[in-house]
Amino acid sequence: MPEKETESVADTVSETVGQTTKFLHLDDLKNYITWSNLAKVATAVIAILIFYVVYRIIKNVILKKTKERMQPHTAMLLNKTVSYVFYVLITMYILGLFGINLSAIWGAAGVAGLAIGFAAQTSVSNLISGLFVLSEKTIKLGDYITVGDESGIVDNIGLLSIKIRTLDNQVVRIPNSTVINNNLVNYNSYTKRRLVFDIPISYDADVDKVLETIKKVPAQCPAVLSDPEPAVFYDGFGDAINLKLAVWFKTSDLITVKNQVYTNIVKICRQDNVEIPYTHYDVKILNNK
Repeated sequence: MPEKETESVADTVSETVGQTTKFLHLDDLKNYITWSNLAKVATAVIAILIFYVVYRIIKNVILKKTKERMQPHTAMLLNKTVSYVFYVLITMYILGLFGINLSAIWGAAGVAGLAIGFAAQTSVSNLISGLFVLSEKTIKLGDYITVGDESGIVDNIGLLSIKIRTLDNQVVRIPNSTVINNNLVNYNSYTKRRLVFDIPISYDADVDKVLETIKKVPAQCPAVLSDPEPAVFYDGFGDAINLKLAVWFKTSDLITVKNQVYTNIVKICRQDNVEIPYTHYDVKILNNK
């Protein structure tokens, strides 16, 4: 067959295929755009708008009630749960509207969930631990806590972890399983707390006079509470006589109390000539000449 005739046949076949493909796309589109499908789309849009309005009303009511009766982190988690439930219901409604078999999807989701559960046992452990953390109500947003070697202010409480902000303004994420499996210290659980100050006393000092001197310190510290009453007592021997001063104060006044108590201990001891001993070194120079 001549070359020109071959090229002509190829062009004709190519054009015919292109037109056929074009007609197929148009036919598919026309088959899809039917009054029935358009009605389904319109119904879905209207239903979603109605559901969204109802969802916003319910969410606002829940938020108003939770702010009055629940801790901020519990209200936040409840708010997220309501949102997730809304998205799931809307997705299920749309899939059902177009005739998609939901039972098959649920079956596949169950198998996938089982596989993911085995692959993510740590996350599941954190999730379960998170439920215990929330139910125990041992911490809330703004509390200063210590978990293991980490201390900071609670910024976020989630289902998988909590986030704390350290005093040097760094964020530390602590998995909920760590919170459950370690000792948790919450310094804000009560409005009052006690702090014990160690005061070394020289063995040459008049112990009765020192006792009366240290008893003057709390009265000079405005942040120290008189109820419960401060306590001064001796607690053993070491390089010096161990004297302790225990004071109560508002939890928020920790730094203020430390500054006031230490400052006044030094001032009053100087006024009453009470020596606070410190380590001395005797240096002896030997001359071998």
